[in-house]
Amino acid sequence: MATSELPGQASAEKNRRGIQSVEIGSELLLQLARVGRPVALKDLARLAGMTAGKAHPYMVSFLKVGFVSQNDSGLYELGPLALQLGLTRLQRLDPVKEASKLIEALAEETGQSVAIAVWGNLGPTVVRLEEPIQPLHVNLRTGTVMSLDNTATGRLFAAYMPPMVVERLLNLELARQSYGTDLGNKFPGETLQEALAEIRQHGLSRTRGHPIPGIDAICAPVFDYEGHLVLGVLVMGPSATFDTEWDGEIARPLRRCAQEITRRLGRDGNSQA
Repeated sequence: MATSELPGQASAEKNRRGIQSVEIGSELLLQLARVGRPVALKDLARLAGMTAGKAHPYMVSFLKVGFVSQNDSGLYELGPLALQLGLTRLQRLDPVKEASKLIEALAEETGQSVAIAVWGNLGPTVVRLEEPIQPLHVNLRTGTVMSLDNTATGRLFAAYMPPMVVERLLNLELARQSYGTDLGNKFPGETLQEALAEIRQHGLSRTRGHPIPGIDAICAPVFDYEGHLVLGVLVMGPSATFDTEWDGEIARPLRRCAQEITRRLGRDGNSQA
């Protein structure tokens, strides 16, 4: 007895089938992009897990359409069509939109509140907030401007933004904090420059019970294709259950999330600016 198919089932299955030769050829382009320099056919084929004889016809076709080009030494590099497609994609990218696709999963995985912050006229500003099942009762909402000196998010921007961009706002903030005191509202036993150096070393910014007692936070940077900081992804939660270790249960998924957003913006997600 013949097995009957639901209407559209066969066509749906057919649509899921790809063209294997395209997938194989795409691996060559991917490896060429990762190398980032002109490369010989045999080396490119090895990186893609195939023989040079198998890779050669693909490279000939890619040369014809402009996906790749060859220099005078016969080495391959990405060609004008790859550049055109890449620039078109980059022009349409919205960092916040790309990040928003991923932070819901991050909040679910960590069980903590997650926020996205970008640089605004007054400093780092929260533009998206994703709450867990049990939300934090803190005064944080869309539009909140984060202190450059006293928050994980602010210090992340102070560490990675060009100094001329943050210097004026940071000086104003420090002046307000130190008014009538010698130290202002600094972290005990720590200078700001020491904190910024630590952030660059670990690729993360963290605070423990400061500026809000009982609340810890870790913030990770997201870079664009040119290596410029475009936003920070912040995870925060109650100190009693929040893992603030640099490679802890919060930091690991946060890093993966920030690196994936960075990758989607056209930069190697493992790169630091």
